Amino acid sequence: MTNDLFLRASRREDVERTPVWMMRQAGRYLPEYRAIREQTDFLTLCKTPELAAEVSIQPVEIIGVDACIIFSDILVVPEAMGMELIVEEGRGGPRFPTAVRSRSEIDHLRLPDPNSELRFVMDALSLTRKELKGRVPLIGFSGSPWTLATYMVEGKGSKTFRHIKELIYAHPKDAHALLDKLAQAVGAYLGAQIEAGAQAIQIFDTWGGILPPDEFKEFSLGYIQQVIDLVPRQGAPVILFCKDCGHSLEAIAKSGADVVGLDWTIDIGRAREMIGSSVALQGNLDPTMLYTPPERIRQAVKTILGKFGKGPGHVFNLGHGILPDVPVEHAKAFVQAVKEESPIFHR
Repeated sequence: MTNDLFLRASRREDVERTPVWMMRQAGRYLPEYRAIREQTDFLTLCKTPELAAEVSIQPVEIIGVDACIIFSDILVVPEAMGMELIVEEGRGGPRFPTAVRSRSEIDHLRLPDPNSELRFVMDALSLTRKELKGRVPLIGFSGSPWTLATYMVEGKGSKTFRHIKELIYAHPKDAHALLDKLAQAVGAYLGAQIEAGAQAIQIFDTWGGILPPDEFKEFSLGYIQQVIDLVPRQGAPVILFCKDCGHSLEAIAKSGADVVGLDWTIDIGRAREMIGSSVALQGNLDPTMLYTPPERIRQAVKTILGKFGKGPGHVFNLGHGILPDVPVEHAKAFVQAVKEESPIFHR
């Protein structure tokens, strides 16, 4: 492989510089992506391997990132389990017209065969891996069981999360039945992604932070651990990103993940003191920093590199996904700043 910095850093091996990539790096901030989207809808893009591969590779060629993450969506898993998924761009985002809220509806969900119902993801991974030609590693991903359950029970995005919280507080056995089924589905899905060519996998727990610490461990982290236990890794590092979950860093580090992703509210130096001897850390620039001039971006990059300090185990990333109206030149400046400043911390 031409550039294996990301994989080496994920394993806490020595690197010449800190590798860098961005969550949501294949997306709307790139004119080249928008040009493709003008010709097709979002789900068709996800389900057409040739197009998914093309937009996955765009940030590698345009921005210069050190890893490629497959273009897909976390909600293809609930769809494969039997739910109708509708994505209306600019009209509230994705939604499930029929939410899952009763035990009978939970029991009716099927466990999909990822090589059948989600074949388009596997084909996209295989094609992307082939077209990368070893330039950088390829990352697969899934939403966590809790995050997927949140969308499935709410039916769409939410501000109060009334329905999913009602489920866990008033009907915890039903919630556990749903989450166990999702853990099985996600474990099989991620295992199939590795078989198809993913060289690392990331689990996104976007909504873990809406739970109090005890409930986070019971309804989110416990099922993430189940997923990690189910996945035959074949040497592929597992990254776990739990947004707004700084209260449980030590528990997250014991999940079995190789890399813990940090949002921008966590001091990376403090996180390294707490858990950096057992796992690598990924993060964690505030995504809104990319609205500022390149010199300000460089200063922020240097601050995070300095807080992490010398030694292995840092994958530079944003603290969440890149925002769709970030100037492309600022994204390039961010990546370039990491590449130019980080060697100082690896001497």
